[in-house]
Amino acid sequence: MRYRIRHTTTCDYTADIQHAQHVLHLNPRPLPWQVLHLNRIKIEPQPETTVEHVDYFGNPVTYIALETPHRKLCVQVDFDVDVAPLADFDLAASAPWEAVRDEVKAGASPGAQQANLFVFASVMVPPLPALADYAAPSFTPGRPIGEAAFDLICRIHKDFVFDAVATNIATPLGEVLESRRGVCQDFAHLAIGCLRAMHLPARYVSGYLRTVPPPGQKRLVGADATHAWLSIWCAGDYWLDLDPTNGMRGSTDMITLGWGRDYDDVSPMRGVLIGGGSQELKVEVDVEPLDRIALP
Repeated sequence: MRYRIRHTTTCDYTADIQHAQHVLHLNPRPLPWQVLHLNRIKIEPQPETTVEHVDYFGNPVTYIALETPHRKLCVQVDFDVDVAPLADFDLAASAPWEAVRDEVKAGASPGAQQANLFVFASVMVPPLPALADYAAPSFTPGRPIGEAAFDLICRIHKDFVFDAVATNIATPLGEVLESRRGVCQDFAHLAIGCLRAMHLPARYVSGYLRTVPPPGQKRLVGADATHAWLSIWCAGDYWLDLDPTNGMRGSTDMITLGWGRDYDDVSPMRGVLIGGGSQELKVEVDVEPLDRIALP
């Protein structure tokens, strides 16, 4: 599936920003199943410094510094990307979850050593006893890890309510678990926390999800948003993408920007500002299948 993505972030400030530095995770990560064909970034006002690099987790990053006083910042990213179907993976035939846990503990393979980074608590996914309690019914003795993890995210999808105003970026994971309400970021963190409570490696994935309008209705341009899901290591070199917000496995409807331990590692845009007063942030995302529009 080929997509055209436009992600526009606009920040309006009540006073001049004298100096700003921003880190952007807005370029898609090159992957065996994801190929980038076109990538453009437009920033107004134009930064005095722009540096492209790759972070610790292998994600492409853009660093910008602005020295010109400004009351508005607009960052627009456009890219075309192909997403191929993922390899078939039989959940019921995957290794027992205890075997995967023990392999990671022992560091018995290169894959286990790399996955070990995603076993431990992180800034936004602290260790909470309630996470192990919630996870336990899915992880019965000897159950295949793929089957157990999928059962977990289906339970989250059933037990928790998507509520765009119930949480914000600073809402603690414990509050999400108690209120059983939140957004995709919260549900990804919740599932990751449950898996890590079982000593299993799980990473946070930032990206986009293609949305399909109801029958007979047109897509609303700019109505899409960034999305979040998780990947769990299932031994070897295989990571299984799971989306607890929708109770589904990874698919060609999902476009990956990058991954890390949690949202804090791959937030789309973060910065340090001098000046500015209060600010108003607006984010617009459009995910357009290119088989429905004319190619340039």
